[in-house]
Amino acid sequence: MRVIGIDLSGPSNHKDTVLTVFEQKQNELQFVKWMSNISDQEILTEIYEQSQLDEVVIGIDAPLSYEDGGGDRKGDRELRKFIVSLGMKPGSIMPPTLNRMVYLTLRGIKLSREIENLNVKYPISIVEVHPGAVIGSRLSKQDIEVALTYKQVRSARSFIRTWFTEQKLTQIPIEIEEESHSIDACAAALGAWHWKDPKYKPKWIFKAQPPLHPYDYCC
Repeated sequence: MRVIGIDLSGPSNHKDTVLTVFEQKQNELQFVKWMSNISDQEILTEIYEQSQLDEVVIGIDAPLSYEDGGGDRKGDRELRKFIVSLGMKPGSIMPPTLNRMVYLTLRGIKLSREIENLNVKYPISIVEVHPGAVIGSRLSKQDIEVALTYKQVRSARSFIRTWFTEQKLTQIPIEIEEESHSIDACAAALGAWHWKDPKYKPKWIFKAQPPLHPYDYCC
């Protein structure tokens, strides 16, 4: 199984988009590669190429649906409550139709549907993931501050890269620490792995409600 984590940015902001690829071997995910500053076409090409090798599981950090009428989806409200219970800040969960979120939501919806239309050899599955919540829900309580500061602080990102090894994400290069989008892409892969692999389970999940909300949402 190949596991891909994508930290998506808006469609005009390729430089903050990062994709990571891991390969499941025995009971761990081994780092394969990462790509940054990438377009939709580059993302689709990479997913297609990975799908010629094995089953692909994709965790995307972006809204993959929106609430008809605007505002929070039910899953957004539930996840916000969950992360607050962990000691995290509620502001990282924003309504998909909020002005600063709409272009990211547009890209997430468009890209997920284009992935579904790829002509692949092995199956692909997609889950919406919140990387900060993936990290915060698995850290010990005494380390929760790391989940609150890693976007700004290099030492917190260094801590998380080492901690990923404890979570059985191995061979992650030190360069991942340089900025938070790469950490988020790895965390998206971790969340997607625990969602898909029957030996694990998400720390929180809101099940898909098709047709308007066609993907599970988890951390």
